[in-house]
Amino acid sequence: MTRRHISSGSEFERTYSYSRAIVLGNHVLVSGTTGYNYATSTLAEGAHDQTVQLFRNVESALAQAGATLKDVIRVRMYIARPEDYETIMQVFARTFAGIDPTCTTVQAGLFDPAIRIEMDMDAAINAGT
Repeated sequence: MTRRHISSGSEFERTYSYSRAIVLGNHVLVSGTTGYNYATSTLAEGAHDQTVQLFRNVESALAQAGATLKDVIRVRMYIARPEDYETIMQVFARTFAGIDPTCTTVQAGLFDPAIRIEMDMDAAINAGT
């Protein structure tokens, strides 16, 4: 089985030697992703905008892998501040309406106090068709 690496072009991936996603067969494993805009190296403001940007980042990685958000089967979510839960979950619910992947949510201290949300995901290419 061939292993293919997906990059977002993020400075973090280059500096710390990891991939945004790896494709192995029809499986796509997406690394922990935040609300950074990799093109501008800026972090979106607030939990809502960070979550929206996070999903843009994941959609881009999935597209490079030949998948879409409809193919996501598992999400692990790390929320830095419990008061952001409802805001984040509203974006999550709109994004995954009708897809309904499995989901684990934990409150966690993230490496940068400005980061409100991080998610990693597993997808199976063509699972959503």
